[in-house]
Amino acid sequence: QVQLVESGGGLVQTGGSLRLSCAASGRTFRMAWFRQAPGKEREFVATISGSGSNPYVLNSVKGRFTISTDNANNTVYLQMNSLRPEDTAVYYCAASQIFYADYVSPTRYDYWGRGTQVTVSS
Repeated sequence: QVQLVESGGGLVQTGGSLRLSCAASGRTFRMAWFRQAPGKEREFVATISGSGSNPYVLNSVKGRFTISTDNANNTVYLQMNSLRPEDTAVYYCAASQIFYADYVSPTRYDYWGRGTQVTVSS
């Protein structure tokens, strides 16, 4: 029922910024961003309610990444500043129409975008 489309990825130098967008075609209760680097498992990055409440960002990226929403357009954003090479990954948008307390688990999300590549060069 819900379709997600990510955009905004690209190539950036260390210290640069990118803003990822995820447009949702249907109503959601929770939105999240995950990332997956080559050879590694999918990692939780940030989450926010479908209404834009209770944003939470992984501790290791606090102060650099910010999650937000545009409720009128059913869009979630991930603003990434001070990017580092270790941030290089495919970034995925995820959504759920049911609330789950264990929001860091990929298995709790029913819908996924196809991903957008973020590459940070030295």
